[in-house]
Parts: sequence; structure tokens; C-alpha cells
Amino acid sequence: MTQTPHVPATEPLLSGVRNFRDLGGLPAADGRRVRPGVLFRSGHLARATEADTAFLGSLGLHTVFDFRNAADIAGQGPDVPLPGVRYVNLPMSDAADGDKFWRMVHHGDPEQLRALLAEGRAAARMIASYRSIITHRTAEHARVLRALADGDVPVLMHCAAGKDRAGLAVAVTLLALGVPRDAVETDYLLSGAPHRRFAVRREVPLPADVAELLSPLFAARVEYLAEAFATIDERWGSVERYLTDGLGFSAEDRERLRERLLTA
Repeated sequence: MTQTPHVPATEPLLSGVRNFRDLGGLPAADGRRVRPGVLFRSGHLARATEADTAFLGSLGLHTVFDFRNAADIAGQGPDVPLPGVRYVNLPMSDAADGDKFWRMVHHGDPEQLRALLAEGRAAARMIASYRSIITHRTAEHARVLRALADGDVPVLMHCAAGKDRAGLAVAVTLLALGVPRDAVETDYLLSGAPHRRFAVRREVPLPADVAELLSPLFAARVEYLAEAFATIDERWGSVERYLTDGLGFSAEDRERLRERLLTA
């Protein structure tokens, strides 16, 4: 039976934080739904305005998980402090591996970018990244799930854009909650809306054709998340085995998580 797509009824208009939303309302295990006000996602908080900070402070957050690496934080800035909130930096990518690439994206000239990204190379890089995060970041995803099961909620998860690294951490969390894949996908694709997408800051505008080459890096595409799901299936055989064998997150752990984050 196809689940009704989840679309947030209302969203706060944050000026300096992109891609913020509450995952409350998504259909989950045993006919339950994700509890509103316990699981949030967004882009980075480094440019949060005073009003944004006040709003975020009103959520009663216990923990903020920041999945950016050191290069991201150096370039974008640290998150604004939220009083009483536990901040956990848990990089889901290596600064050294991607620093040269992303410096080129932000500062390279048009010819360099054409050579770097043309002929589908941008999308191929994203697909490979999703596969790598699922395969190689099992310890990080396990740490997130265990923290939530232990009661470190309400929680906000973010990376730079809130789409890829945070997107996969959210997807893994939702799968552990028994959210169907089509509903996980529907939420993921919300990150592709123009008002949610990461804003590339460049001193000199790019020609239209080169700007289009950048687009796959900042888009939320079905094939990206599909690669993550396929990697789980191919390597572990099922979500249950991925959680149990890959993450060391047992059926009992999943039930504790669901008691924390789900509602009737």
C-alpha cells in the first residue's frame, strides 16, 4: 500500500539557515508516526541570524549533530551557539579527500570547472559519495542512532547543505524507525526545492553552462538516494541486517529508538 507523501504543513522562514524542517508526521513502524518536535534537519547554522537563533533556541534541543568536516567549518564558520544544547561534530567526510575539489567548485575558473564536472562527472561523484558514506561511515551512523535511543533528543542533524551527509544520517534514522523507503525518498527530495538549496558563494559569476554543470552537486536526486539503498541491499541484504550487522544496532535498540521518537 502506498504511503501518503509527507510534506511539512508549515515551515519557519529562517533567514540564515537553509533546508530546515521537522520530520514529525512521517509514517513509521506499526502504524505509528515520527513524533513532532524531536527530529529536525537543516543546513549549517553558521549564518543563523539573531531571529533564527531565537527560533532554534525555542525548540528545546538536546543535541546538534554537525556532520561537516574541518575544511567545511573553516570555510563556512562554526555553528552559532545555542544555550544549553550539546554540540557534536561528527564528520561524515574527510577534509583532505574533498578539499581540493570543493575549493575548485568555489574558486575555479570556467575552464577548470568544465574539465572537472562535464560529461556527467558531477553526478557520478555524488553517486560515489553516497555509496562511500553508507559503506564506510557505519561507526558514525551507529553513534547517532545510539545517542537517539539513549534519549539525546530533541535533535537537529545538519551538514553544509543538509542534503547529503545529513540526508543520509536522517535516512538511516528513518529506516531504523520503520519509515518506508518511499516516504524517506519523499522527504529527501524536499531538499531540492530552490529556497532550500545551498547557496554557492563566488566572487565572479559563472557562465550559464558552467553554472549548470555545478547543479548536480547541489541537487537532491532520486538516483543518489537510490544508490544508498542499493548499497545497503547489495552489501547487507536488508535494512534489518544493515542495522544489526553493519551498525551493531539490535532489534532491542530499534525498539528503544522507536519508543523515543514515534507516536501513535
